[in-house]
Amino acid sequence: MKIAILSRNAKLYSTTRLVEAAQARGHEVRVLDVLRCYMNITSHNPSIHYRGEDLVGFDAVIPRIGASVTFYGTAVLRQFEMMNVMPLNESVGISRSRDKLRSIQLLARKGIGLPVTGFANNPDDIEDLISQVGGAPLVIKLLQGTQGIGVVLAETHNAAESVIQAFMGLNANIMVQEFIKEANGSDIRCFVVGDKVVAAMRRQAAKGEFRSNLHRGGSASLIRLTPEERSTAVRAAKIMGLNVCGVDMLRSNHGPVIMEVNSSPGLRGIEETSGKDIADLIIQFIEKRFETMEMTKDKTRTRGKG
Repeated sequence: MKIAILSRNAKLYSTTRLVEAAQARGHEVRVLDVLRCYMNITSHNPSIHYRGEDLVGFDAVIPRIGASVTFYGTAVLRQFEMMNVMPLNESVGISRSRDKLRSIQLLARKGIGLPVTGFANNPDDIEDLISQVGGAPLVIKLLQGTQGIGVVLAETHNAAESVIQAFMGLNANIMVQEFIKEANGSDIRCFVVGDKVVAAMRRQAAKGEFRSNLHRGGSASLIRLTPEERSTAVRAAKIMGLNVCGVDMLRSNHGPVIMEVNSSPGLRGIEETSGKDIADLIIQFIEKRFETMEMTKDKTRTRGKG
């Protein structure tokens, strides 16, 4: 197979591992800077160009699209889809997962466990918004934030009011969520490939920090998932329409609650913690999916709804 990897940096751990795994299984791989791809959008002969070259002959594309370039990155991915190149994750699924509010609404509609979440636009509604999520302490999240950036824990009612007012004053879109105290500063990252969780790790926040992201200094360790946690992670991935993703959840008193579904999860933490060759599992999935979809003329099927 000829595989394209959309990545801004070919030297990133995740990108490098995917290249190694694909080449080890005999595939031709090329890393493309998604921002250097440009398109000729026509009904009869859609094409993608890269640094003056017409990109042709690819069988599959692996999107490693950063949150800051979601709009352009998904446009490029859609063009690959128009050219009947099989995507690991489709553009629709990536767009769903990157919209924090939309993703939570989709998960809620399907009955997935979630923290109580509120969303408002007018400062006059702040009091009621705070009460709807159970009062302080509560978590305030920028809808555009990633890797724990733009996430604030407001420990008192006054602090919550002040932070929400400040964000609203900057015309920033935020959502407010209940604080799951019993999680004790830890969360679970489930790595989903296809229809199963292939690895999982527990991420613990650093001392004095409530965000467990490894980028924020958190630590990782192996964890044994319950059947409910496994099924919740797989269901969340299917609802988003993602074949490969990281599903982040908390253990609450009323069962697992989903925090986020990440369409471009990093491989370093999960591979080092689990000892599993996740990159190889991803390439194996691509091979099987390509073989199955070769039987049809259309290699792009939007999974899920909404």
